[in-house]
Amino acid sequence: MILAIPSPLGVALGIAAAAAYGATAAASSWLGRPSTQSMLGLAWLLHASLLAWSLAGADPRFGFAPALSVTAWLVTTVYAIESRLYPQLQVRRVLAGLGAAAVLLALAFPGTPLHVAASPWLPLHLALGIASYGLFGAAVIHAWIMTRAEKQIRLAAEPQAGVPLLTMERLTFRFVTAGFVLLSATLLAGLLFSEQLYGPHARGWKWDHKTVFSVLAWISFAVLLIGRARFGWRGRTARRVLYAGAALLLLAYVGSRFVLEVVLGRGAA
Repeated sequence: MILAIPSPLGVALGIAAAAAYGATAAASSWLGRPSTQSMLGLAWLLHASLLAWSLAGADPRFGFAPALSVTAWLVTTVYAIESRLYPQLQVRRVLAGLGAAAVLLALAFPGTPLHVAASPWLPLHLALGIASYGLFGAAVIHAWIMTRAEKQIRLAAEPQAGVPLLTMERLTFRFVTAGFVLLSATLLAGLLFSEQLYGPHARGWKWDHKTVFSVLAWISFAVLLIGRARFGWRGRTARRVLYAGAALLLLAYVGSRFVLEVVLGRGAA
Protein backbone atom coordinates (compact mmCIF):
# COMPACT_ATOMS: atom_id res chain seq x y z
CA MET A 1 0.00 0.00 0.00
CA ILE A 2 2.99 2.30 0.46
CA LEU A 3 4.77 2.22 -2.84
CA ALA A 4 8.24 3.39 -3.68
CA ILE A 5 9.21 4.74 -7.09
CA PRO A 6 8.81 1.74 -9.39
CA SER A 7 12.09 -0.11 -9.80
CA PRO A 8 12.72 -2.27 -12.89
CA LEU A 9 11.67 -5.32 -10.90
CA GLY A 10 8.61 -3.51 -9.62
CA VAL A 11 7.65 -2.49 -13.15
CA ALA A 12 8.16 -6.06 -14.37
CA LEU A 13 6.00 -7.44 -11.55
CA GLY A 14 3.33 -4.84 -12.25
CA ILE A 15 3.22 -5.63 -15.96
CA ALA A 16 3.13 -9.37 -15.24
CA ALA A 17 0.30 -8.95 -12.72
CA ALA A 18 -1.71 -6.74 -15.08
CA ALA A 19 -1.16 -9.21 -17.93
CA ALA A 20 -2.29 -12.12 -15.74
CA TYR A 21 -5.40 -10.21 -14.67
CA GLY A 22 -6.13 -9.26 -18.28
CA ALA A 23 -5.71 -12.84 -19.49
CA THR A 24 -8.09 -14.02 -16.76
CA ALA A 25 -10.73 -11.48 -17.77
CA ALA A 26 -10.39 -12.39 -21.46
CA ALA A 27 -10.45 -16.16 -20.95
CA SER A 28 -13.11 -16.41 -18.25
CA SER A 29 -15.93 -16.73 -20.80
CA TRP A 30 -14.58 -19.86 -22.47
CA LEU A 31 -12.35 -21.52 -19.89
CA GLY A 32 -13.73 -23.62 -17.07
CA ARG A 33 -13.89 -22.49 -13.45
CA PRO A 34 -10.76 -24.39 -12.28
CA SER A 35 -8.61 -22.85 -15.03
CA THR A 36 -9.82 -19.29 -14.47
CA GLN A 37 -9.46 -19.73 -10.70
CA SER A 38 -5.84 -20.77 -11.22
CA MET A 39 -5.19 -17.82 -13.54
CA LEU A 40 -6.75 -15.40 -11.08
CA GLY A 41 -4.68 -16.97 -8.30
CA LEU A 42 -1.50 -16.37 -10.31
CA ALA A 43 -2.49 -12.75 -10.90
CA TRP A 44 -3.26 -12.33 -7.19
CA LEU A 45 0.14 -13.78 -6.27
CA LEU A 46 1.98 -11.50 -8.70
CA HIS A 47 0.03 -8.53 -7.36
CA ALA A 48 0.93 -9.51 -3.79
CA SER A 49 4.59 -9.82 -4.81
CA LEU A 50 4.44 -6.33 -6.31
CA LEU A 51 3.02 -4.89 -3.10
CA ALA A 52 5.54 -6.77 -0.95
CA TRP A 53 8.45 -5.61 -3.11
CA SER A 54 7.20 -2.03 -2.98
CA LEU A 55 6.93 -2.14 0.81
CA ALA A 56 10.65 -2.97 0.95
CA GLY A 57 11.55 0.31 -0.72
CA ALA A 58 13.71 2.79 1.14
CA ASP A 59 11.37 5.77 0.59
CA PRO A 60 7.77 5.01 1.58
CA ARG A 61 5.19 6.65 -0.65
CA PHE A 62 1.43 6.82 -0.79
CA GLY A 63 -1.21 8.11 -3.17
CA PHE A 64 -4.58 7.58 -4.78
CA ALA A 65 -3.42 4.90 -7.25
CA PRO A 66 -1.55 2.76 -4.66
CA ALA A 67 -4.66 2.98 -2.45
CA LEU A 68 -6.81 1.68 -5.30
CA SER A 69 -4.26 -1.05 -6.06
CA VAL A 70 -4.31 -2.38 -2.51
CA THR A 71 -8.10 -2.09 -2.38
CA ALA A 72 -8.39 -4.21 -5.55
CA TRP A 73 -5.99 -6.78 -4.10
CA LEU A 74 -7.97 -6.94 -0.84
CA VAL A 75 -11.27 -7.40 -2.69
CA THR A 76 -9.70 -10.22 -4.72
CA THR A 77 -8.44 -11.77 -1.48
CA VAL A 78 -11.95 -11.65 -0.02
CA TYR A 79 -13.30 -13.32 -3.16
CA ALA A 80 -10.63 -16.05 -3.00
CA ILE A 81 -11.67 -16.91 0.54
CA GLU A 82 -15.36 -16.60 -0.15
CA SER A 83 -15.26 -18.73 -3.31
CA ARG A 84 -14.17 -21.66 -1.15
CA LEU A 85 -17.44 -21.37 0.75
CA TYR A 86 -19.59 -20.41 -2.24
CA PRO A 87 -18.11 -21.94 -5.40
CA GLN A 88 -21.07 -20.71 -7.46
CA LEU A 89 -20.01 -17.05 -7.05
CA GLN A 90 -19.16 -15.70 -10.51
CA VAL A 91 -17.35 -12.37 -10.48
CA ARG A 92 -13.92 -13.42 -11.71
CA ARG A 93 -14.06 -11.39 -14.92
CA VAL A 94 -15.06 -8.21 -13.08
CA LEU A 95 -12.38 -8.61 -10.40
CA ALA A 96 -9.71 -9.43 -12.98
CA GLY A 97 -10.55 -6.32 -14.99
CA LEU A 98 -10.49 -4.12 -11.90
CA GLY A 99 -7.20 -5.67 -10.78
CA ALA A 100 -5.51 -5.02 -14.13
CA ALA A 101 -6.67 -1.41 -14.19
CA ALA A 102 -5.59 -0.80 -10.58
CA VAL A 103 -2.09 -2.25 -11.10
CA LEU A 104 -1.46 -0.23 -14.27
CA LEU A 105 -2.75 2.93 -12.59
CA ALA A 106 -0.38 2.42 -9.65
CA LEU A 107 2.55 2.01 -12.05
CA ALA A 108 1.62 5.26 -13.78
CA PHE A 109 0.99 7.18 -10.53
CA PRO A 110 3.17 5.65 -7.76
CA GLY A 111 2.28 8.32 -5.21
CA THR A 112 4.32 10.84 -3.26
CA PRO A 113 6.70 10.49 -0.28
CA LEU A 114 5.27 10.60 3.20
CA HIS A 115 6.25 13.56 5.33
CA VAL A 116 9.65 13.12 6.95
CA ALA A 117 8.16 13.86 10.36
CA ALA A 118 5.50 11.19 10.03
CA SER A 119 5.31 8.54 12.73
CA PRO A 120 6.36 4.93 12.12
CA TRP A 121 2.75 4.15 13.15
CA LEU A 122 1.38 6.05 10.16
CA PRO A 123 1.56 3.00 7.83
CA LEU A 124 -0.63 1.08 10.30
CA HIS A 125 -3.10 3.96 10.38
CA LEU A 126 -3.22 4.02 6.57
CA ALA A 127 -3.52 0.23 6.51
CA LEU A 128 -6.67 0.42 8.65
CA GLY A 129 -8.17 2.95 6.28
CA ILE A 130 -7.34 0.96 3.16
CA ALA A 131 -8.62 -2.25 4.78
CA SER A 132 -11.96 -0.50 5.29
CA TYR A 133 -11.83 0.48 1.59
CA GLY A 134 -11.37 -3.20 0.73
CA LEU A 135 -14.28 -4.36 2.87
CA PHE A 136 -16.62 -1.71 1.54
CA GLY A 137 -15.41 -2.55 -1.96
CA ALA A 138 -16.38 -6.19 -1.37
CA ALA A 139 -19.79 -5.02 -0.12
CA VAL A 140 -20.31 -2.94 -3.27
CA ILE A 141 -19.40 -5.92 -5.49
CA HIS A 142 -21.94 -8.07 -3.63
CA ALA A 143 -24.61 -5.38 -3.94
CA TRP A 144 -23.94 -5.18 -7.67
CA ILE A 145 -24.30 -8.97 -7.96
CA MET A 146 -27.65 -8.79 -6.16
CA THR A 147 -28.86 -6.03 -8.48
CA ARG A 148 -27.88 -8.09 -11.52
CA ALA A 149 -29.54 -11.22 -10.13
CA GLU A 150 -32.78 -9.35 -9.37
CA LYS A 151 -32.90 -8.01 -12.93
CA GLN A 152 -32.44 -11.53 -14.28
CA ILE A 153 -35.25 -12.83 -12.06
CA ARG A 154 -37.60 -10.08 -13.30
CA LEU A 155 -36.75 -11.11 -16.87
CA ALA A 156 -37.56 -14.74 -15.99
CA ALA A 157 -33.93 -15.70 -16.61
CA GLU A 158 -31.79 -17.98 -14.47
CA PRO A 159 -29.72 -15.82 -12.05
CA GLN A 160 -25.99 -16.17 -12.72
CA ALA A 161 -24.84 -15.30 -9.21
CA GLY A 162 -25.24 -18.91 -8.11
CA VAL A 163 -25.78 -17.85 -4.48
CA PRO A 164 -29.23 -17.23 -2.89
CA LEU A 165 -30.08 -13.53 -2.64
CA LEU A 166 -30.67 -13.70 1.11
CA THR A 167 -27.20 -15.20 1.56
CA MET A 168 -25.68 -12.46 -0.61
CA GLU A 169 -27.51 -9.84 1.42
CA ARG A 170 -26.20 -11.23 4.72
CA LEU A 171 -22.66 -11.30 3.33
CA THR A 172 -23.00 -7.72 2.10
CA PHE A 173 -23.98 -6.42 5.52
CA ARG A 174 -21.23 -8.40 7.22
CA PHE A 175 -18.70 -6.62 5.02
CA VAL A 176 -20.37 -3.28 5.70
CA THR A 177 -20.26 -3.90 9.45
CA ALA A 178 -16.59 -4.92 9.43
CA GLY A 179 -15.68 -1.97 7.19
CA PHE A 180 -17.59 0.39 9.48
CA VAL A 181 -15.63 -0.84 12.50
CA LEU A 182 -12.30 -0.28 10.73
CA LEU A 183 -13.37 3.11 9.39
CA SER A 184 -14.43 4.15 12.89
CA ALA A 185 -11.05 3.08 14.27
CA THR A 186 -9.27 5.01 11.51
CA LEU A 187 -11.21 8.21 12.15
CA LEU A 188 -10.82 7.88 15.93
CA ALA A 189 -7.05 7.42 15.59
CA GLY A 190 -6.85 10.47 13.33
CA LEU A 191 -8.87 12.51 15.82
CA LEU A 192 -6.93 11.51 18.92
CA PHE A 193 -3.40 10.98 17.60
CA SER A 194 -3.05 13.22 14.52
CA GLU A 195 0.09 14.94 15.84
CA GLN A 196 1.72 11.63 16.80
CA LEU A 197 0.88 10.10 13.40
CA TYR A 198 1.67 12.96 11.05
CA GLY A 199 4.19 14.92 13.07
CA PRO A 200 4.19 18.32 14.82
CA HIS A 201 2.89 20.06 11.70
CA ALA A 202 -0.46 18.30 12.15
CA ARG A 203 -2.12 19.72 15.23
CA GLY A 204 -5.67 18.72 16.04
CA TRP A 205 -8.55 17.76 13.79
CA LYS A 206 -8.36 19.35 10.35
CA TRP A 207 -11.63 19.91 8.55
CA ASP A 208 -10.23 19.48 5.07
CA HIS A 209 -11.89 17.74 2.12
CA LYS A 210 -10.59 14.33 3.18
CA THR A 211 -12.00 14.66 6.69
CA VAL A 212 -15.35 16.03 5.57
CA PHE A 213 -15.94 13.26 3.03
CA SER A 214 -14.74 10.61 5.50
CA VAL A 215 -17.16 11.80 8.17
CA LEU A 216 -20.01 11.97 5.64
CA ALA A 217 -19.20 8.40 4.55
CA TRP A 218 -19.12 7.26 8.18
CA ILE A 219 -22.55 8.85 8.77
CA SER A 220 -23.92 7.16 5.64
CA PHE A 221 -22.76 3.73 6.75
CA ALA A 222 -24.03 4.34 10.29
CA VAL A 223 -27.45 5.29 8.89
CA LEU A 224 -27.39 2.14 6.73
CA LEU A 225 -26.62 -0.15 9.67
CA ILE A 226 -29.19 1.55 11.92
CA GLY A 227 -31.79 1.40 9.16
CA ARG A 228 -31.06 -2.28 8.70
CA ALA A 229 -31.30 -3.03 12.42
CA ARG A 230 -34.29 -0.83 13.31
CA PHE A 231 -36.34 -0.67 10.12
CA GLY A 232 -35.27 -3.75 8.20
CA TRP A 233 -33.81 -1.87 5.24
CA ARG A 234 -32.95 -4.14 2.38
CA GLY A 235 -33.02 -4.30 -1.40
CA ARG A 236 -32.83 -1.11 -3.44
CA THR A 237 -33.00 1.27 -0.48
CA ALA A 238 -30.07 -0.35 1.32
CA ARG A 239 -28.01 -0.54 -1.86
CA ARG A 240 -28.52 3.13 -2.63
CA VAL A 241 -27.26 4.15 0.80
CA LEU A 242 -24.33 1.75 0.44
CA TYR A 243 -23.39 3.18 -2.96
CA ALA A 244 -23.64 6.73 -1.62
CA GLY A 245 -21.42 5.95 1.35
CA ALA A 246 -18.88 4.15 -0.84
CA ALA A 247 -18.77 7.10 -3.26
CA LEU A 248 -18.17 9.53 -0.39
CA LEU A 249 -15.42 7.31 1.01
CA LEU A 250 -13.79 7.10 -2.41
CA LEU A 251 -13.81 10.88 -2.65
CA ALA A 252 -12.39 11.19 0.87
CA TYR A 253 -8.88 9.88 0.20
CA VAL A 254 -8.60 8.71 -3.38
CA GLY A 255 -10.44 11.74 -4.72
CA SER A 256 -8.54 14.30 -2.64
CA ARG A 257 -5.18 12.68 -3.43
CA PHE A 258 -6.02 12.55 -7.13
CA VAL A 259 -6.66 16.29 -7.11
CA LEU A 260 -3.45 16.97 -5.18
CA GLU A 261 -1.19 14.67 -7.19
CA VAL A 262 -2.59 14.90 -10.72
CA VAL A 263 -4.64 18.09 -10.99
CA LEU A 264 -2.56 20.36 -8.74
CA GLY A 265 0.74 18.48 -8.98
CA ARG A 266 1.36 18.70 -5.24
CA GLY A 267 2.74 15.97 -2.99
CA ALA A 268 1.49 16.78 0.46
CA ALA A 269 1.00 13.63 2.51
